[in-house]
Amino acid sequence: MQLEMNGKHVHWATGGMVSEDPDAPVLVLVHGAGMDGTIWQLQSRYLAHRGVKVMALDLPGHGASDGPVLENISDMADWVIAVLAAADVERAVIAGHSMGALIALQTAASAPALFTAVGLLGCAAEMPVHPDLIKAAEAGGALAPELVVDWGFGAPSHKGGHPQPGLWAMGAGVRLLMNADPGVLARDLVACDVYKDALTALAQITVPVHLISGDQDKMTPVKAAVPMLQAGAALTQTVLPKTGHMIMVERPREVAKMLLDLARTA
Repeated sequence: MQLEMNGKHVHWATGGMVSEDPDAPVLVLVHGAGMDGTIWQLQSRYLAHRGVKVMALDLPGHGASDGPVLENISDMADWVIAVLAAADVERAVIAGHSMGALIALQTAASAPALFTAVGLLGCAAEMPVHPDLIKAAEAGGALAPELVVDWGFGAPSHKGGHPQPGLWAMGAGVRLLMNADPGVLARDLVACDVYKDALTALAQITVPVHLISGDQDKMTPVKAAVPMLQAGAALTQTVLPKTGHMIMVERPREVAKMLLDLARTA
């Protein structure tokens, strides 16, 4: 699906179909750093065929959406709100992964009347990024994507197993990050590193918030979410076993079912 907004092309994936029911729930999915909406492909089709209107967004300068890349989480949240207005979406559920989770938080805090629930995958109160990783991303090449993927996946994916037949999860992860235009990953990593308003945003959200974490996540470890559990009265957490940071890829079925439950709160 696509639209033109302020002279720019905006793209999102629908999961292959769009419900004609005007009351069908809308689920906005926001990808992480250096990625695009295809990261949700193992969930979007499942959701679309169960009556959910999926909007797996490509952020500006990512995937098929025109740039330029936005420099900070607040601007990305404002962009999401503008896209929903342009698409005539009045009520929705929003879920995001990693950087996308920070965007989902900021978006829901900035437009509280728009959302009925929030899903956060691989999220923490702060997401500091090592300077060496940022430098590697700025330099381009395969090193930064390989580092992100190596740290991002849990132990089972390093051994090659995956519930989706034929999917080499880590190889697909590197390829996805390598598909991004030069500088995109670096800018996204910096945006994550400098964003410090997650707890403030969370405290402003009164609708249900579901945090989905992996017990082997090295990037946003379970312990790093403790301040969020203390700050958000409406927040609940699910910790998936033998799962790293790439939760929707590592646990596609579990995540799809949790997102369906979340969407049905709309």
